Formats: sequence, C-alpha cells, structure tokens
Amino acid sequence: MNILGISAFYHDSAAALLADGKIIAAMQEERFTRKKNDASFPAHAIRGCLQFANLTLDDIDAIAFYDKPFLKFERLLETYQTFAPKGLISFLTSMPVWLKQKLFLKKIIINELKQIQDFDNSRIKLLFPEHHLSHAASAFYPSGFERAAIITIDGVGEWATASICKGDGNKISVIKELHFPHSIGLLYSAFTYYCGFKVNSGEYKLMGLAPYGNSNSDQYRKMVDIIKTNLIDMKSDGSVFLNQKYFDYATGLRMVNDHKWKLLFGFKRREENEPLTNDHCNLALAIQTILEEIVLNFAGEASRETGFENLCMAGGVALNAVANGKLHSSGIFRNIFIQPAAGDAGGALGAAYAAHYIFYEEQRKINEQNTDEMKGSFLGPEYSNNDVIKLVKKFKAKYSFYDNLDLVTQKTAGLIADGNIIGWFQGRAEFGPRALGARSILADPRNSDMQKKLNLSIKFREGFRPFAPSVLADDAHEYFDLDGPSPYMLLVKKIKSSLQYKIPEDYFNWTMDEKLNFKRSDLPAITHIDYSARIQTVNKETNYPFRQLLCAFKKLTSCPVLINTSFNVRGEPIVNTPEEAYLCFMHTNMDYLVIGNFIFDKMEQPLLQDNNKRKELESD
Repeated sequence: MNILGISAFYHDSAAALLADGKIIAAMQEERFTRKKNDASFPAHAIRGCLQFANLTLDDIDAIAFYDKPFLKFERLLETYQTFAPKGLISFLTSMPVWLKQKLFLKKIIINELKQIQDFDNSRIKLLFPEHHLSHAASAFYPSGFERAAIITIDGVGEWATASICKGDGNKISVIKELHFPHSIGLLYSAFTYYCGFKVNSGEYKLMGLAPYGNSNSDQYRKMVDIIKTNLIDMKSDGSVFLNQKYFDYATGLRMVNDHKWKLLFGFKRREENEPLTNDHCNLALAIQTILEEIVLNFAGEASRETGFENLCMAGGVALNAVANGKLHSSGIFRNIFIQPAAGDAGGALGAAYAAHYIFYEEQRKINEQNTDEMKGSFLGPEYSNNDVIKLVKKFKAKYSFYDNLDLVTQKTAGLIADGNIIGWFQGRAEFGPRALGARSILADPRNSDMQKKLNLSIKFREGFRPFAPSVLADDAHEYFDLDGPSPYMLLVKKIKSSLQYKIPEDYFNWTMDEKLNFKRSDLPAITHIDYSARIQTVNKETNYPFRQLLCAFKKLTSCPVLINTSFNVRGEPIVNTPEEAYLCFMHTNMDYLVIGNFIFDKMEQPLLQDNNKRKELESD
C-alpha cells in the first residue's frame, strides 16, 4: 500500500511517501522553490517523492492531508465571535482566503495533483487526520518504541495547541489537549516577535540569545515575575492560560499589544535591524527558562498519565533543543525520541502514518534493533556524478576527482585541519531543518576565530549565533555531558568541565561582543556562551560518508569533532542540488566544495557571469 502525506498552506509545506508502512521519501517544498518556509502546495516535493520511488499518482492508494480545514475554520469563526467587535480587520483579511480556497481543500488538492500528472482520482482515498494527531503519529510510529507517551506542542492546529497522547502498538489515543488561544508555542513566538525576530522561523535565534542573559541579575528575576504574574498562569500539569489582554494573535495582525508590553517590561519592541541589548538578552533568558519549566511539567504529567518509560515528541516546540536537553537530563523518561522534522513539514509524514496505522489498521512491527525508522532523516533527493558533470560544464568549473571515499575523506580532513571551510554535499538530502552531514558546511571546532568567520563571511548572519558540533557517537561522552545518542541535533548539553575555561569575575558586565570573543573551551567554535552545545552524534549505520570524514579528522588531529552548520546563507533554504551547492560555495568565502567524490578548490574556479551573481540576502 502506497500512501502520500501532504502538509501545506501554513508554513514548511512538505510531502512524504510510505510504502507498506516504510518511509520511502520525505521532502520539503522550500528546497525546490528556494523560498524559505514555503507554504504553497508541495507540487515539487510530491514530484520528487514519486520520482525517487519510480511511482505515479495512479500507484497511490491514499492521500492524507495533515489537518482538518473545517475544524480550523470553526475555530476561527468562534474566536472572532468571542472577541467581537475586536478583530474585524483580521476577520475581513482572512475570510476571503477561506471562502475562496481553504474550505474547498479536497478540490484544491485534486486540481493541484492533476497539474503534476493526470490520474484517476476516483480510486484514491483522501483523508484528513487532525493536526496534532499528525504530529503525534510522526513521532511515535517511526520511534522504534512499542509503547510510549507522546507530547506534541506547537502554535496551534485546529483547536489544540498541545497534547498528551498514548501510543501502543498501532494505536494512538489522545489523553489531554490544551486549546487555543492558550498556547505554549504562541507564547514563545510572542517573545520572538518582541525581540525583533521573525515568527515561525526566528524562535531558534531567541533560544540562542538566551544564554547571553544574566540569571543572577535583578532585571532577569523581575522579568520572570512579570511574565508569571501578568502574562501567563502556569499549572503543574504543564497547561498554561495566557492573559489575552496582552496578546493580539487571536484576532489581530500582530503577536502582542506592543504598548502594553512596553509598559510591562520598560522598553519597546526591537525592530529587526536594531542592536541587541542586555534587555533583550535577559528577556530571552526569562522566557526560555519558563518554557523549560513548562515542558518539564508537561512531561511529568505525560509520565503520570501513561506510566510509560518512553517518550516521543513533535510539534515546533520540540525543536527547542535546550528544553529537550533539560528534559533528557531530568530522568522523567528513560528513552526519548524527537521527530527530526518536528514542525509542520513532519506533519506530512505523520498524516501518512496515521492513514496507514489508524485508518487502515495495519499491524506495526518494531525492528529487532529497536532503532528508529527515520533512516537518519536522509529522505530527500540524491544526485549522480552526471549531475555534477552538468554543473562543471555549465560553469566551466575546475575539480579533482577521487576514486574512492577514503581518499575523499582523507583529503577533506586535511583541508579542514589546515583551517579551511568546506561545503559538504553527499547522498540524500536531509528532511527537517537540521543539516546532518549531507548538506553541511564543515570546519575545525578548535579554531577560536571560526565562529565569527562562519557567521560573518559564510552565513552572513548575526555574530552571536552558535554552531553545532558533530561528533563520533563512540567518543561523544568524552567531550560532552551526554549519556546516549543524539543523531538529529536536538539535544543541548554541556561541554565536559575538563575542557572548559573559567570565566572572569566581571564577565557578566561585558558587552555581547566581548563575551562572544572570550575563549570558553578547548573547542571554542562550538562552545556556546553558557558552555553548552547542540550535539549531533554520528554513526556508520545512518551516515557512513560523514562518519568516515570524522574518523579521518580524528586520525589526523586526535579530535573526533567537527563544526556542522547547514549548507545555506541567511534567508535561503538549505541547498538541494549540486548546482545550488556550487553557487552557494562561489557566493561565500568557503574554501573548498566536496560533492560526492569531486573536490572543487575556490582558487581554481572561474568568475561567475553576471546572471549568476547573488541576489540581495533576505532576513531570516
């Protein structure tokens, strides 16, 4: 049985393909259209999944869309009615879209699919699982757990904004839900907005900014008190109730009431290009601390309700790796699996899973190794040597070709050890927001200047943003306070204390730049300001080429760790094709590009023609 899952029309549109319950492919539309967080119908992603599996739409038995549009419409109407006459402008803005498009989603889906290829739609079942059920399914079914508690937390689906579910065999049952307008995800997004970052894409910046705050300062403690006293009512079971007097997302066109927040916190909302101050750092730390408390409460409730030792997580808030690290260290659950595409893109995969196991009631078999079924999240398209030769001919590129992987990894390891920055393009693309060693930019973490160099001359983004380490799985415990695997870069843990450098007594009086430039450990380029790191552990089963590179680097330097950041620049999706990789390489200060067994030296490349010059970078 072939099932196609689709997510679309909000953000991070995607498609996923299951064959007899096994993941064949999963791809995000943004990678093809080059529009970050593209919300349009995922025609390119669907075509990519079908092509990879050598299938047509006539081979598909069911199509599952990741939420229920009529329930979402009901929520919008009831919300506007409850808050009327407030929200009239928002109502008039949103209703035409719903009345012309979203209420006729079945017809839209069929019409869009017909644009891809003609097919007999009369024989295909069209299914609409609820939004948070799609999230729950995306985490539980590929987890490798026979039974598990499931937590989903995001902005909002139809009515639910968070849920606790129980997964058992092929069944998922909902235990508790938190409903709109009370939302943990929207609470965090409100602070993302107030600190001057983009909602639905800048939340990870807020997480990265938080450690620059001072938890010993009076301002931080006062901010925590203001939030808990005025903005939210936190319950011990993880549920929250948001004081709608201070928020505008339910009926307005903004996240918060800017004027009331300015009166609360004593400073105005930061505009996008304004400098970050201690006010913003402490505010980011305050809401991050509160989020962690909420997540731990939520997990505690899930443990009490289910009695299970395994936990699965999905939804946008599950991408908050700092909160995940705290949860992992808490011991509330013995084992945790977090869907690597935890946001709406993963909803496409979850919708397909829900169709397979819940609608069709197919039996579920756990693999003997009890490992997850995500294949390292390498579920996107892959390219051949012929595709690389095409870009070589198009750009008259110069390259060296190596006969086997060992030669490639040995050469690349030497280049990195010499201080070069490498674009690394191997195998199938990742599904989800993290580069995991297939579409990555790599560098030496021992280099004190590398974080600033990567941020300013490669990624063209804010200097405060940290970089993640990839480490050989067998060596991770020697460098990080990590017990167990972290294959999807979704856990933040501390650098080993033996590698840390002590901070000066007046450290918290320093400016952000001064703090950033202080050498904090033996691996300064991946050590965040609070001695933490967002870790990826690498094993041979899921990413053999990347593991071989780490092994070669370890053999050369005695260090089994590399900086691993996504192969893109500010405002652009991760590169998808060899040509996109080459153009990104040429438009930045990367030194070498490795695609398969091809190595390109920047110094040998001809200048690009004017029609291939970089467009103005967008904000992210």
